[in-house]
Amino acid sequence: MKTLVIISHPNINESSSQQFLVQSFPDSREVSMHYLEGTYPNGKIDVKKEQALLKEYDRVLFQFPFYWYSSPPLLKQWFDEVLEEHFAFGYRGNKLQGKEFGLILIIGVGEKEYQTGGQEGFSISELTKPYQAIAKKIGMHYLKPLTIFQFPYMTEAERMKLLIRYQQWLMIENPDSLKAREAWMVNQLEETSRETLDIAESSFILEQAIEKIEDNRIELDELRMHIDNNDQ
Repeated sequence: MKTLVIISHPNINESSSQQFLVQSFPDSREVSMHYLEGTYPNGKIDVKKEQALLKEYDRVLFQFPFYWYSSPPLLKQWFDEVLEEHFAFGYRGNKLQGKEFGLILIIGVGEKEYQTGGQEGFSISELTKPYQAIAKKIGMHYLKPLTIFQFPYMTEAERMKLLIRYQQWLMIENPDSLKAREAWMVNQLEETSRETLDIAESSFILEQAIEKIEDNRIELDELRMHIDNNDQ
């Protein structure tokens, strides 16, 4: 699974949330970052270059602040120009079919405001319908968005959880699956364990963490089997 993260922000250097995500970017040859405003400071998009880039990846994620229920202007321009007829749709416009389409949204308002009774009046799912429609029109599989609410107010523990969620969204198939996230976590712990084998105490702690995750998975699988049997 090769993932391309297309970032749009008018001033990324002054955004604490974007800087956190950029610094959290996984060190992997399978994941690439593409900052639109940095690539096209004059706003003139190289359409053919962008189209060629899209062909190289299996998953395309768009990371941006959710301004007025939409994206920054350069990303809107990118959609208008790059996803053109005969490339993304229309006659022979099947170049992106079967790929994955996802959103990473940085939102300044609290999550509760996008729920029933909230001040915004609409859910994130409702407000992102245009992006869902784009994915459908060009034959891409729309993923559930990764939503980041009120980053400046997050605690250190919450930011660490976000770092893990972010890397999982970029690196694993079906990132919304608990089982897939557990498998990823075990893999990361095993890699860390191999790197620190000379430190006996650290190695023991990591092995205990892996064992705990695997034990929890067994319990969940047994519980699901029990529920399935009762439903029959």
